[in-house]
Amino acid sequence: MNKKTFLLLITAVSALGGLLFGYDTGVINGAQFYLSKHFDLDSAMKGWVVGSALLGCLVGAIVAGPFSIRFGRKYSLIISAVLFSISAFGSGLPSIFSESVSLLVIFRIIGGLGIGIASMNAPMYIAEIAPSNIRGKMVTYYQLAIVIGFFVVFLATYFIGNNLSEAENIEFGWKHMFWSELIPSCLFLVLLFFVPKSPRWLALKGKDNEALAILTKIHGEDQANQEIEEIKTSLDTSDSNIKVNYFSKIILGIIIIGTTLSVLQQFTGINAVLYYGADIFEKALGFGKEDILAQQILLAFINLIFTFIAMFTVDKLGRKPLIYIGSIGMIAGFLLLGITLQQQSVGFLSLLGVLIFIASFALSMGPVVWVLLSEMFPNKIRSVAMSVAVAAQWAANYVVSQSFPVVMDSEVNNSATWNGSLPYFLFIMFILLIMLVTYKYIPETKGKSLEEIEGFWKE
Repeated sequence: MNKKTFLLLITAVSALGGLLFGYDTGVINGAQFYLSKHFDLDSAMKGWVVGSALLGCLVGAIVAGPFSIRFGRKYSLIISAVLFSISAFGSGLPSIFSESVSLLVIFRIIGGLGIGIASMNAPMYIAEIAPSNIRGKMVTYYQLAIVIGFFVVFLATYFIGNNLSEAENIEFGWKHMFWSELIPSCLFLVLLFFVPKSPRWLALKGKDNEALAILTKIHGEDQANQEIEEIKTSLDTSDSNIKVNYFSKIILGIIIIGTTLSVLQQFTGINAVLYYGADIFEKALGFGKEDILAQQILLAFINLIFTFIAMFTVDKLGRKPLIYIGSIGMIAGFLLLGITLQQQSVGFLSLLGVLIFIASFALSMGPVVWVLLSEMFPNKIRSVAMSVAVAAQWAANYVVSQSFPVVMDSEVNNSATWNGSLPYFLFIMFILLIMLVTYKYIPETKGKSLEEIEGFWKE
């Protein structure tokens, strides 16, 4: 097997963690309509069932750092695959053993733990094995896999739901939707045993010969020798025998910058659109509830196409230019949506605004944030720093998803001044902040080795 094929295969396997991220997050959208009727859930309990996985995501991201340091990136991903499989199987069990929804919530939280662990370790693992000249493209496979996961699960739930009557869907169809995740989760678990360990984690553990062997298989002998020396120099200059002081001015500053970027990804409003897109479309174009799947597939398709575009431009244009281009597009999309709502002239332009926003996010903050987070932290602190940044991102996800309907239903938002447009203008303010933070604090990492990027913080 040649180097390029080997690299592509191990990247694809690790990116399956992203597919399961998208699949596990998206499956609840298709199943919740029927399981809510099965358990006769009120609105508060329905929100808890849908949102409970986020609690697991937050905890999973927090423990992902220590897991990654102790067990390595590979075995952390194996743990996440096991958790995905347990969640997928168990989420369909409550109606067998009990009519209580508590078991379902427990298994959804277990799935969230898997998402949290994978969402930190998968992009970091890919970044640590990929050559610098194509690292952005390789890490973007992770975001592409998330988007494919959303797309596939919408098709799967549609196929399951359409082949059963409504009564059958309410009784057991929603269980089959959850169980469908067993196929990708078990595949992910098996294939992970065939990928190598991260060479940078091995070097961090003093296993230089093993690290060199893996680097040689990926990059060739000359490049591998150069890279292992850079890694060893990075670890030596990081005072590897001294405990890292995470509260030192430089290290804390790096973590704050990365965490801020991670949180701002959520404050673009992306999950408000994905979680509540059906309501937005219904209000904008008068679509009925029966068109929810078509709306979801349309959003997922646009997301998929522009993620592909990001993949093939992130190593050519660079990370920061894509953020600027995407931010301008996101602002334009929300301006279209916000102004048409404010002027009570909802219609095609409102729909176009949503689609422009989705496309612009998929081109920029969706994949590029994962690329930057996997690159920007020095070797010595990468596991802990990414754990903090990803955990903060899940917390921000929860804040946005819980506050969006509250703001939407507020008196101020529904006044004659705003006519339902206020949230989108608030999101625009955060997108402007993204451009400022990127300009002032984010390094351009295109074409640089992880050790060269580390030198940016020492300048």
